[in-house]
Amino acid sequence: MSDRWTRLACAQAPLDALVDTTMNNGIFIIAHAPLATALRQCALHVYPDAAKRIMAFDVPASNEVSQTCLHVQQRMQAFGWDGVLVLTDVFGATPCNVARGLPADLHVRLLAGVNLPMLLRAVNYLDQPLDTLTEKALTGGEQGVMQVPCQTTNTEDIAPHG
Repeated sequence: MSDRWTRLACAQAPLDALVDTTMNNGIFIIAHAPLATALRQCALHVYPDAAKRIMAFDVPASNEVSQTCLHVQQRMQAFGWDGVLVLTDVFGATPCNVARGLPADLHVRLLAGVNLPMLLRAVNYLDQPLDTLTEKALTGGEQGVMQVPCQTTNTEDIAPHG
């Protein structure tokens, strides 16, 4: 494309299309050990370039809630992201309660009930506004849970991976 056509195309584009509106969001998984780290590793297997934007905090069963809150808040403040989508495993459990106690001045959205489809969908929308990212993650989590019929019991019918 010639420079003349590029200038013409830019002149006709809406102003908001020329402004960089990408967000520097991150995902912080807080879950019972070792789930947070395992989910992060799964996501990085698919999206290795997202390593700096997905963090995990495994909550050991022996941790005191106050100590866990302190560690999580320290990690959150060090990220430097525009917004943070916090994913926890179980509503009402320690990881979720810790996340609910994050300071209100942080730009955070919290979803409980994390699963791998939710996380993978979220990674795809990290550059979107935080509310959009949150909605896409929630949809991914909901749509990723389904009953799948078992059609065969003969293991020879299952194609080998490789």
